[in-house]
Amino acid sequence: MNRPWLRILLPAAAGSLLVAVWYGVHFWLDEELRFLLPTPGAVLEAFSAHGPSLARAAWNTTQGALLGFGLAIVVSFTLAIFLSLSALVRQSLYPFLMALQMTPLPVLAPICVIWFGAGLPSVTLLTFVIAFFPLVVNTTQGLISTDRHLVELFGLYRANRFQQLFLLRVPAALPYFFTGLRIAATLAPIGAVVADMNAGSSAGDGGGLGFQAVIYSSQAKYPALFATAATTCVLGFVLNAIVLTIAWLALHHWHDSYERSDR
Repeated sequence: MNRPWLRILLPAAAGSLLVAVWYGVHFWLDEELRFLLPTPGAVLEAFSAHGPSLARAAWNTTQGALLGFGLAIVVSFTLAIFLSLSALVRQSLYPFLMALQMTPLPVLAPICVIWFGAGLPSVTLLTFVIAFFPLVVNTTQGLISTDRHLVELFGLYRANRFQQLFLLRVPAALPYFFTGLRIAATLAPIGAVVADMNAGSSAGDGGGLGFQAVIYSSQAKYPALFATAATTCVLGFVLNAIVLTIAWLALHHWHDSYERSDR
C-alpha cells in the first residue's frame, strides 16, 4: 500500500511525542538537576548563540568524514574484488580485517598523531578505519553470492574471468555494496567526531565537532553540547540521504527490492 503522506506524518508525530516527553522529563527532574537535560528550546537558543562556531566545526568534521568515507569506498571495493577471487585469500586476510575493526579508535588515535600529526590527516585515517569494515564485508559477500545459474550461463558463452567479474558479479553485488555504504555513511560522521576528540587540532580553526564537544563539556555549556550532538546527527542524515539517492538511481530500474517497495 503506497501512502507517501505517511512517510511525513508518522515521523512528525513521533518527533512531537519525543519533544513532549523530553519537556516532561525535564520538568519532572529536581530543579537543581534540570541543567543536565536542557529543553529543546534551550538547545535551539544554543544553536543561535553558537551558530558560527558550530558551522565552522561542522565543516571541519564534514571534511574528515567525507575524506575518510571516500577513501574507505575506494580501498574496500578494490580489496573486495581481490578477496572474492579466492576462498583461501579470504580466510587468510579476514582475521586481520576484523582485528583492525575491533581496535578502539582511542587506541589508534595516538599512533596516527605520532605518524601523521594531529588534525585532518589523522581524523581522515581514523574515519576510514571505522567506515572500511562494513563496506568490504558487504561488497565481498555480494561478489561471491552471484546466482550460480548466471555464472554457469556466462561460462557457457565462454566469458573470461574479467567479463564475468565486471559484467555479472559487480552488478549483482551492488545491492550488497549499497547496504554497506549506508552503514558506513552512518558511522563516518560518528568516527570523524570521535577521531576529532582524540586526534583533532584547533590550529587555524581546524577543530571539528568533537573538539567543540570537549570544550562545551569542560565549560558546562550543556545546551551547546546537545546542539553539537544534533549537528552531528544532521550530518549523518545528509550523508545517508545522498547514499540512498545514489542507490535509488542505480537500482530502482531493475532490483526487486525497489519494485516491491513501490507496490
